[in-house]
Amino acid sequence: MQKLIIATRASQLALWQAYFVRGEIGRRFPEVQVEILEITSRGDKILDRPLALIGGKGHFTKELEDEMLAGNAHMAVHSLKDVPTFIPEGLELASITERQDQSDVFLSHRYASLEELPEGAVVGTTSLRRRMQLLRRRPDLQVRDLRGNVNTRLRKLADGQYDAIILAYIGLARLDLLKGIPYVQRLEWMIPPMGQAALGIEIVADDEAVRRIAMSLDDPETHLCTEIEREFVATVGAGCSAPVAVNARIVEEGINLRAMLGYPDGSKVMCEELILPTEEAEGAGKRLADKMVEAGALDILREAEALAFKEERPERL
Repeated sequence: MQKLIIATRASQLALWQAYFVRGEIGRRFPEVQVEILEITSRGDKILDRPLALIGGKGHFTKELEDEMLAGNAHMAVHSLKDVPTFIPEGLELASITERQDQSDVFLSHRYASLEELPEGAVVGTTSLRRRMQLLRRRPDLQVRDLRGNVNTRLRKLADGQYDAIILAYIGLARLDLLKGIPYVQRLEWMIPPMGQAALGIEIVADDEAVRRIAMSLDDPETHLCTEIEREFVATVGAGCSAPVAVNARIVEEGINLRAMLGYPDGSKVMCEELILPTEEAEGAGKRLADKMVEAGALDILREAEALAFKEERPERL
């Protein structure tokens, strides 16, 4: 293969990810010329409404997938957390890169930590998952929607529109944006969404040359853990209007799997955690999801969706 075209969103973080993958491919396959095709996704264009109201996470991936299906790109690089569990026919999620720091972080120009926020303080987040966990711990806070790219969100924080905001650590670190923020606190207790801090490499199916290149970047442990997470989300049928957190990690005992779902205001929450041997990993996401479904998870998710669309309607897992 002489030339490979990578489709990517045109956001600053997405471009970082695409150029990172291009560099990794260049080290492994120096004979292959790699080009970047920048696409502005619908999810990047519509910033005045939550994604749940315009179709959800697929609006960060659809245009890239369309370019691959049209023969204009061989590969797309995504933040794995933005990739729906359904992959269109003709494409496949071929590999998943090594996961980095999955933490969510508290950011503020006024307060050193979440614990120091006064009653009624305004916290910004786009995520129903974060909102659920935050209000479960601090129901006295005001949580308001926060849209825009990373720089826009940080500017809103600096301008005093929020007392604090919560974002994923990894994006801030990759773009070197943490140094200008006085107070940064990792929220180790907050369960991430499926796939956080890993990149998903989607390719045109049945292209063996591209698959061989993509698979050279695959990290088996990350692939195993994120497949468990994606299986859980697919089984409970959670969309972007549902507050769902799920995380699988390799630990000494095998795999630690945590999941949480509930109301966006944190008033009704279901949590499960299990540790299982690695040899029992296959189907673990479905087994945990089935257990939670039997305990009433689907009813909670339906009620959570109704609540999520009442006021500000924040948008993502």
